Amino acid sequence: MTHTNLPSRLAGALALLAVAAMPAFAQTTASRITPGDATASAGEDVFRSTLEAISTLHMSAPSDSALWERAIDGLIEGLDDPYAEVFTPAEVAAFEEQNTGNYAGIGIQITELNDMVTVTAVFNATPADDMGMQEGDVIVEIDGVDARDFTTDSVSKVVRGTPGTQVTVKVERAGYDQPIPFELTRAEVHVPTVRSGAFDDGLAYVVMDRFARGAVQEMDSVLREYPAMNGLIIDLRGNPGGYLDEALMLSDLFLSPGQKLASTRSRTPGRTGEPTEESWDDRVPPRIPDVPMVVLVDEFSASASEILAGALQDHDRALVVGQRSFGKGLVQTVMPLPHGRQLRLTTGEWLTPLGRSLHRPRASDGRPLPEDVDTFPRIQSELGRDLVAVGGIFPDVPVADDTLTLAERDLLQAAVDAEVPLPLRIAEFGFAEAQALNGAGQAPTLREQPFQAFLDQLVSDGLEQSLLEADGVEDYLRWRASLSVADRMADLGARAEFLQSRDPVLREAVQLLRGAASQSALYAAAARVVEAQSTGDPGAH
Repeated sequence: MTHTNLPSRLAGALALLAVAAMPAFAQTTASRITPGDATASAGEDVFRSTLEAISTLHMSAPSDSALWERAIDGLIEGLDDPYAEVFTPAEVAAFEEQNTGNYAGIGIQITELNDMVTVTAVFNATPADDMGMQEGDVIVEIDGVDARDFTTDSVSKVVRGTPGTQVTVKVERAGYDQPIPFELTRAEVHVPTVRSGAFDDGLAYVVMDRFARGAVQEMDSVLREYPAMNGLIIDLRGNPGGYLDEALMLSDLFLSPGQKLASTRSRTPGRTGEPTEESWDDRVPPRIPDVPMVVLVDEFSASASEILAGALQDHDRALVVGQRSFGKGLVQTVMPLPHGRQLRLTTGEWLTPLGRSLHRPRASDGRPLPEDVDTFPRIQSELGRDLVAVGGIFPDVPVADDTLTLAERDLLQAAVDAEVPLPLRIAEFGFAEAQALNGAGQAPTLREQPFQAFLDQLVSDGLEQSLLEADGVEDYLRWRASLSVADRMADLGARAEFLQSRDPVLREAVQLLRGAASQSALYAAAARVVEAQSTGDPGAH
């Protein structure tokens, strides 16, 4: 819900008193107002009179529902809490899908390629998978309606629906003269939250894009899939969080019984004063106790990501590489409201096992408040490693992300100006090459002849040849094209190999792990890197 701007006096009254006048909260609010609380009683009287006057006299004739919407907005805005929010029913559904990875549909991922809605992934054990839909199928008809001009959003809205209901999808497939019909029964679909791959030398690479339901089981399956791994990288960059109990259980996979996972300090409901504290301890033996680990974080790693990274960092179980995390160390409680809405409130804060606060103070618009990191308190781990005690997760080895060169920025801007859909062309190239390589039984690679044809197409689309010949531009396009091929072939190990050339954070993690046979050796190597960074010595390894 967006916050509506109101005149300051009215906004203040609404923000302070809206709850008192809402029937759903009336009893709760009344129980907190003692008979002698004349201020609260007078405030409620003023609010009700103001609401009635506006409703009956203002020339705009606002409806009561509109006034209540503004009252709720004012109440939330008055908290000065960037994370507090009231969700509409549609936002509740979107929130659930994002955090669970669950939705009702047929189990496909679609992308608009060559002006047609194309199936680019079929999820395992879903209606589409059971009936034999394949990557590359072009959707041309849905329930008897021609879908050739549909957008991906249009197709998504039609094929999704109530579990158990039927939908008929016709697709065009290479090698078939006529569209193939599929009679599909919609079902609950779960989109995996954990993707994994491996480097040639036995390093396992795991990417988590959120902490959805089932993340622990998915991670446990990955650990069993690579029993002889020489090292593990967990990439939490860009991970906004999700279910915090999943983060705690994930920590439990790597730590030892009795070790603290995290704790909270929160307000006791209905009371002020001393907060309530609660903590969680590890209960199961570690899955890979002797495998050195690295966790990657950046400024978009938040909430549950920070819980996991903080627990592993505090107990000297994983080296953290990258950039300072977001700093969302607050407990968010989501409560149901009438008419299908939900209220999200900040009710406490999370602490790492060593008691470090993950919270980074921010203004109501979400921007970080000014701070002096040099004055932040610090704390030592059991191995004597120095850790910043507040404001998010600070990496043990700070590494900045790669940035575009001037020539690369010129290319991207020229593509926009010439209306050349560069990302779409790269996706189309990757999809076509993935099909060809899969058909030939080959691993992800960048074949020269198709790539040169791809460059020629960009020129035909309207890009100047001179832009492609600028220093480093072709290498940049090779890199992006290689990633697209690996993505379409669902080979995360190959993607990680390609990614390293332009991903200094991942490259640093791989180099450190390849030179360390144990976690203690990994920390020693990291200390040398940090020392080299401080002295400007390029020989970090």
